[in-house]
Amino acid sequence: MSFESNVRRLLDHRPELVGHVRLWSVLRFPSPPMAPREGDAIARAELAFGLALVLFGDLLKRVPEADRYLQRVADARGEMVFDHGALRTVAWPCGELPPGEAAFTRFLGALGYRLGGTYPLPRLKMTGRSYVHEDLPEDLPQYFVSELHPEAFSLPFQLAVSRVVGSSSDPLRPSDIALVERLRRDKALPLEAARELLEAMVRCFGRQHGDVRWADYETLRAESAEMAWIATEGNVFNHATDRVPDVQRLADQLRREGYSVKERVEVSASGRVRQTALRAAQVQRSFVHEGHWIVREVPGSFYEFISRDRLFEGEAAPLDLGFDSGNATGIFKMTAAQAA
Repeated sequence: MSFESNVRRLLDHRPELVGHVRLWSVLRFPSPPMAPREGDAIARAELAFGLALVLFGDLLKRVPEADRYLQRVADARGEMVFDHGALRTVAWPCGELPPGEAAFTRFLGALGYRLGGTYPLPRLKMTGRSYVHEDLPEDLPQYFVSELHPEAFSLPFQLAVSRVVGSSSDPLRPSDIALVERLRRDKALPLEAARELLEAMVRCFGRQHGDVRWADYETLRAESAEMAWIATEGNVFNHATDRVPDVQRLADQLRREGYSVKERVEVSASGRVRQTALRAAQVQRSFVHEGHWIVREVPGSFYEFISRDRLFEGEAAPLDLGFDSGNATGIFKMTAAQAA
């Protein structure tokens, strides 16, 4: 069976995703040579792609303009290359949940991901790290995981962070951790075990903390739009990214078509990595305020585009799979809009 067929088998219990004809018609699937395997086993690369596909589908539901873009690609019979997904974490005591990126690296390694690079983001008082897949580095989506450092902010900010995330729950059960370790050892899982672990990992990409007070949200937003975003959205995909041949040309085209494209393209210091994005979707979120609930419009997730050149000339040369601190800082501004 092909890589795509095995991913379909893995996701068969999610008919709304398997039946998403537009997504399956445009998304480029890896096509590695298939190694011999036992029975119905799902290889770690297939499980990694299946997880990414579920998270991508979730983002399409939350970002209408991303879904509109998907329709544009489908209408043109084009192709979409899922380059990376990004999520935000906070390096702070989080109740039952491991702090910062540890909540995700505990299973990303078992899926086959290794650290690709570390990117200081001093203006944001954050650190970003990329995770690239060992088996199919150019074909499987990377993860860009950022950590916010509350100790670099004021004491009132730190206290607000503790009130927001200090009682977070851990979505992974001991049985899930056991499956992670089994995957780490065998680099594959039987189909039903793979599905069970898939759903456990999907639960990690959500909001693990409870109700947020409006006063705390305002305290966080005054010093860090990024922490304010974490307060409402948690660890969902902050954005997903399409790898395109010419991001500048695409940005100009989308702007003419009425898409809310970022005003400038971010270019890495090397010149090989270029990025831009659509504006973040605006979402309605509830807050506790003076003993009752209020609803406010705040920034949600968004969709990004990236072009990557090869490290040196020649078709056999590897792609530059790195990121750039300056680019990342510019892209983070997509969720910095003020709440209404």
